[in-house]
Amino acid sequence: MKKQYGLIGFPLSHSFSKKYFAEKFEKEGITDSQYDLFEIEHIENFWELVEPKLPALKGLNVTIPHKENVIPFMDEMDEAAEEIGAVNVIKVSEDGVLKGYNSDYYGFKISLEKFVGNNLSQLKALVLGTGGASKAVKQALKDLTIEFVSVSRTASENSIAYEDITNELISSHKLIINTTPLGMYPKVDACPNLPYEKIGEGYYLYDLVYNPEETLFMKKGRDNGAKALHGLEMLIGQAEKAWEIWNEK
Repeated sequence: MKKQYGLIGFPLSHSFSKKYFAEKFEKEGITDSQYDLFEIEHIENFWELVEPKLPALKGLNVTIPHKENVIPFMDEMDEAAEEIGAVNVIKVSEDGVLKGYNSDYYGFKISLEKFVGNNLSQLKALVLGTGGASKAVKQALKDLTIEFVSVSRTASENSIAYEDITNELISSHKLIINTTPLGMYPKVDACPNLPYEKIGEGYYLYDLVYNPEETLFMKKGRDNGAKALHGLEMLIGQAEKAWEIWNEK
């Protein structure tokens, strides 16, 4: 019986993970494992997926919209994932215990450090979006001692609305991170509502979206002289961390 790994989320029609792990297994000669996509629109159906696949199931990735609402199904939580408040990796033990982890944190932190380099400590950030992915991003920024402001469609106790972004705020926060799915294929004509005319040289735009390679958010920044990065490096980093988690003894 092959070891079973997979991705849960909805929708999954353009998933990075299946192709990545298929290529990894082939390249590294891993013949005892397979990786599949498991679309779950409603998290209440989680056990309908998991129970029939035990004991072959060894690990799952979790993506939009379930990074937060999968937590009640966990038997145990890694300390870092608990602090972040989002799970994107589930490890299934030999006796069926499910433990939640967050590898988004590692993938984002490493790729951000590489993208910005020595200028990182001098920057303040705007974090666009308040979903599960944003939680890992914010934890990484805290650990890197980077001040940030959260931006959402509607203002809350912990975030401002897009219309509340002032000239002063945009001029002082030169790292802008999009954690929303805006601009993701096939809806490539969408982008966060920002004053792009004020975003130019000296700015760093990091889009967690990886498909297309250049989102409208990135293009608008680059057209004005900003540097921009899409989410592929983060995805590769988090995927390798997930594999490490699943296979550590």
